Amino acid sequence: MSDTAADQLFLGRQPILDREQRLFAYELLFRNGNRNAADITNGVQATATVIANAVSELGVEAALGSCRGFINVDEEFLFSDMLELLPRQSVVLEILETVPPTPAIIERCIALKAAGFTLALDDVVQLEPRFAELLSLVEVVKVDIQPLSRVQLMQLVMKLKPMGKQLLAEKVDSREQMEQCLKLGFTLFQGSYFAKPTIISGKKLDHSQLSLMKLMGLLLSDAATAEIEAALKPEPGLTINLLRMTNSVGAGCTEKITSLGHAITVLGRRQLQRWLQLLVFASGSQAGSSNPLLMLAATRGRLMELLAADLRPGDGAFADQAFMAGIMSLMPALVGLPIADIVAPLGLATAVRDAVCDGSGMLGDMLHLAESSESGDIDQLTGNLTRLPGLTPKRLNRAQTSALQWAISITQESAG
Repeated sequence: MSDTAADQLFLGRQPILDREQRLFAYELLFRNGNRNAADITNGVQATATVIANAVSELGVEAALGSCRGFINVDEEFLFSDMLELLPRQSVVLEILETVPPTPAIIERCIALKAAGFTLALDDVVQLEPRFAELLSLVEVVKVDIQPLSRVQLMQLVMKLKPMGKQLLAEKVDSREQMEQCLKLGFTLFQGSYFAKPTIISGKKLDHSQLSLMKLMGLLLSDAATAEIEAALKPEPGLTINLLRMTNSVGAGCTEKITSLGHAITVLGRRQLQRWLQLLVFASGSQAGSSNPLLMLAATRGRLMELLAADLRPGDGAFADQAFMAGIMSLMPALVGLPIADIVAPLGLATAVRDAVCDGSGMLGDMLHLAESSESGDIDQLTGNLTRLPGLTPKRLNRAQTSALQWAISITQESAG
């Protein structure tokens, strides 16, 4: 990949969940940050060459783990030889709604299907007769639910169901929309609904979450090891999960951790603190890499830690704060409480509190950048990046794939 192209390419990612709300795939959004770059033909769609090289160079296949990656394909990309360099078992080719269903397109899709690629049709809002043949070739139909009324959506689903396709509802922005699509028979869901907090008045943390928050408070206040162990003793399930996580591949620990006291000795308090933060997300009903909120929290925390190391090399305390800000920013979605109520008893560093409560300071800028990389909003991404001099799209992309890979290694082990 040429330096110019690589430096102007942004990678965004959006999770795709199944009916049980487990992580199924990611849509990978490759966007050009420099609309005038000579070697990228289009402001929105990067060329096939750049995308194919990015997939291999950034280690996207490894970063996806057992998930698949949906990649947008326009007409030009569809006919590119570079398409065949993509790992066909890991990617789903998402044919954009702008691609005309000409005989040449149909022929190419038949060939790609025969070569082992999975095809999806993007942004379907109505069934046009001219798309009938193309529809017969795809396995996944992505329905854009935003412009459709409830009745229109129901009518469209009734027409699609007999075709035996996987129906994916996209732009699902609330839990109410997800519930509606679930009732209609959609099997896949894409949107930010699962990471949006539903604040419930008077809600209390469940027992294990309360214990973890108490433990985090003890660690932050430098309590004695015996006091920390005593707080965890009534929670055998948490201890087991903590040991699984600290012994995971991603923890990078060569010594087998056998107890909480041992974990504190070997890992140190700062490391232990991060596992407890992640464990808050793993303490719900879903465990491991199928839990989208745990995956998002782990990826966001790790991404911010890697960005901190880039921005302030050698400053371990700043990297720790960045990790914590990333994790804590998703706590309202997990527990249904306002962020101010969650952080009040924890004694967080001022920089972390300011970032998660007000989005202010350098950590706040990094948090905005992490959030915009999750949505794939190119304008937000470029704007947020300019506030962090020294970071380039290329470095951000590398940090993203590295963070995703780390999160998968951690969460797979914690599922145990």
